[in-house]
Amino acid sequence: MDIWRRYLIMIKKPEWLKVPYFDGPDKIFVENILKRLGLNTVCSEADCPNRAECFSRKTATFMILGTICTRNCRFCNVSGGTPSAADETEPVKIAEAVKELGLKYVVITSVTRDDLPDGGAGHFADVIRNIGNKTRQCLTEVLIPDFKGDISALKTVADSSPAVIGHNMETVKSLYDKVRAKSDYKRSLDVLRSIRLLRPDIHSKSGIMIGLGETHDEILELFDDLLETGCEFLTIGQYLSPSKKHLPVREYIEPEIFAQYGETARKKGFKYVVSAPFVRSSYQAEKALQILGNC
Repeated sequence: MDIWRRYLIMIKKPEWLKVPYFDGPDKIFVENILKRLGLNTVCSEADCPNRAECFSRKTATFMILGTICTRNCRFCNVSGGTPSAADETEPVKIAEAVKELGLKYVVITSVTRDDLPDGGAGHFADVIRNIGNKTRQCLTEVLIPDFKGDISALKTVADSSPAVIGHNMETVKSLYDKVRAKSDYKRSLDVLRSIRLLRPDIHSKSGIMIGLGETHDEILELFDDLLETGCEFLTIGQYLSPSKKHLPVREYIEPEIFAQYGETARKKGFKYVVSAPFVRSSYQAEKALQILGNC
């Protein structure tokens, strides 16, 4: 049987989706820093399966601008609702955490803040600059929302000179309205395209989930659409439903099929691809620049 057709539809999670156990002093060290400084991570808020592993490697993906998102995407575990005001001390505290952790590469993401005039772009820029001032050897990757397509907001982030700007497509065109509340497929592509137009020296990145009912051809179409924007880095992971209130998993994809998609994406032209069931957009993100010799 053709490997592309060997998708498994199961009631229970397969063996390859069992999370390995991680614990130890480094994990506790990270948790204590986050608690003391009052910082949020997408690792915890999105219930990432790699959280314990990343904490055990003394790293984390910081989530800025609070824990309440103004959108309510049906795949995401982050709470939706009315956010509180942004913490003006957060950029300084994140820079302190980065220094204490001894990071040379850090990923910053956020909830979507459609309530703010610039979507939180200025806050992103403040975080990036504070990290640069505190630890000059640390490179920053940001994973941004679409800022409702506001190019001036994107320029604010780009002007603060992160090493990588990522914006996740998450899913294929046919599922966008169902999966991503208040988002638009073309607008998300335009965000990635604009990164390259504003700052060709900044690497662009995106991530997708599979297992939501997309077809093989739709995934390949998404690859082509991303490459057309100039997107360089790609992550591909298994969608896992956070609860019964979220979209159900339609398919659990075998690891070998993930490997096939990764190989296809590289052959099509992506400079760096990570494709496996537990892959998330910030998982071991620093490796992309290490391979390119920029880190």
